[in-house]
Amino acid sequence: MEDCLFCKIIRGELPSKKVYEDDDVLAFWDISPLAPVHVLTVPKKHIESAMKLGDADAELLARLHHGIREVARATGIEESGFRIVSNVGSDGQQTVPHLHFHVIGGRQLEWKA
Repeated sequence: MEDCLFCKIIRGELPSKKVYEDDDVLAFWDISPLAPVHVLTVPKKHIESAMKLGDADAELLARLHHGIREVARATGIEESGFRIVSNVGSDGQQTVPHLHFHVIGGRQLEWKA
């Protein structure tokens, strides 16, 4: 998608601080972190949200979770723990319409709904 912020980052048109990358997945530091570790893990294929995943995307979803594990290892939160969040739609506070997972950790996290 031409105007998608994350697609522009994937294409290298906008800068990012990469944590992990493979053929299908890119992970980079969030510019407004909620914790010491806050990394966004995105598919390189444009998919609007988790609600737009189809049966054909099962392998891609597995690759995304592999990327999340690699982010946890690279940022040192593999043992202490972390949270994985994917916001969907306006009520879910999704601000970029491209599927992404927030990997958040590096401190004790609270739960607020």
